[in-house]
Amino acid sequence: MLWSRRLWKMGLYALMLSAVLLLLANWWVVKSTEQRIFSDYALLPVNPVGLVLGTSSRLSNGLPNPFFDNRMRAAAELYKLGKVGHIIVSGDNRTRFYNEPVEMRKALMKLGVPESAITLDYAGLRTLDSVIRSKEIFGQDNITIITQPFHSYRALFISNYFHINAVALVAQEPDNEPAVQVYVREYFARAKAILDLYILKTTPRHLGEKEPITI
Repeated sequence: MLWSRRLWKMGLYALMLSAVLLLLANWWVVKSTEQRIFSDYALLPVNPVGLVLGTSSRLSNGLPNPFFDNRMRAAAELYKLGKVGHIIVSGDNRTRFYNEPVEMRKALMKLGVPESAITLDYAGLRTLDSVIRSKEIFGQDNITIITQPFHSYRALFISNYFHINAVALVAQEPDNEPAVQVYVREYFARAKAILDLYILKTTPRHLGEKEPITI
């Protein structure tokens, strides 16, 4: 009985410590990056290249994904305003039936971005991969990241670690109630990013030959 009570207390203390560490991790990621996040196109600095972080064009129920659509509209607007001269679309390409970069290119071209201004990164399997590859493969030290607000903090945090001068233009959140699991997952992903960068020293799953983008 005494041992079970001690184990219960130890488990409770471990849970409390984990919660505190999770809160501190999120505070660090957000506070260290929030000054480089923009929602006003007029205030956004000009960068040669924009990096659009991938997501599926469709929800699990088959309906259009508003996160995807809003990112594409924001990226196209940046290009038309001259805030970026080229766009990298970085995402997952796990099978021939699931190809985020190709879907992003199609969407951007429909919105008036010429194909010649779009580079596809098929190996953006994670945010970390997309950010690192923008520098190591495509030769970009100054980028504008296009994604939703909840995601932009982590992307900028990773950029900062790898000495990439990045800002983020946040795409509009969906008008309807966003999926709770998306935000819960991101809360833990920020802590995982710190672990990946400072403890595990995680590297992209694929690098390959350099493909520098010249504007």
